[in-house]
Amino acid sequence: MTTAHTSRFEGKVAVVTGAASGIGAAVARQLAAEGARRVHVVDLAAGAAGAVAAEVGGTAHGVDVADPDAVRALFEAIVGADGRVDVVVHAAGIDDPVAKGHIYEAAEKGEPVDVLSRLEDSAWRRIHAVNLDGTFHILREAVRAMRGGGGGAIVTVGSSAAFDTLVGYPHYASSKAAVHALSQSVAKEVIHFGIRVNTVAPGPVDTAMAARTPESVRRRMNEGSAFGYATAEQLSESICYLASDQASNVVGAVLLSNGGRFTV
Repeated sequence: MTTAHTSRFEGKVAVVTGAASGIGAAVARQLAAEGARRVHVVDLAAGAAGAVAAEVGGTAHGVDVADPDAVRALFEAIVGADGRVDVVVHAAGIDDPVAKGHIYEAAEKGEPVDVLSRLEDSAWRRIHAVNLDGTFHILREAVRAMRGGGGGAIVTVGSSAAFDTLVGYPHYASSKAAVHALSQSVAKEVIHFGIRVNTVAPGPVDTAMAARTPESVRRRMNEGSAFGYATAEQLSESICYLASDQASNVVGAVLLSNGGRFTV
């Protein structure tokens, strides 16, 4: 990845969740390349997080963002080690391969999609526990850490699926729509403490999560797009803009990054 910005995060302490792969890993690499003093690489996959941390000279943490106590301990450890938190990028999230399988099955048979009637409570709750509750946990602890240091920037990762919902994915779409509303509400509240909160809403991105999407579904998701699937690095550029001082007047935004699939 090349970037014209070499020092936007000079001396900053950054925390990136979901950073073992995909968008989060791309963000961790870019923050380090642009001068961050330390990048904390956070992911449930501790081993993969360690590999990314070693690559960027950061610190790895194996954390499930759905666990509020683990998130609280994470930020306490970071503030204890580095004295502050300046940038938080919350890219951790999950999808549902079982629901994707049902969508694929319907497409192959030429039948209507039937996910809702087969959606188990456990799948509904896990999607929201990670995508929504996890965002709440990260926002709460990030704000607690940043208030004492004079402010900072937080970027959450939502989804274009909150607007252009995929048939058969109600739990994912609702979790991401809630992430947008949560982030915007928090943004209005915490700007008074010098903390900016914004959201990026990606369309299809070529990550490991996307690789689990059946090809027929991938084609349908990509119909009408001007540019096709985005790269994780393209999303990182949008995220790092929002996290930087270049976006000092941007608060509570939901930035579409979907290759022209639709506008709002």
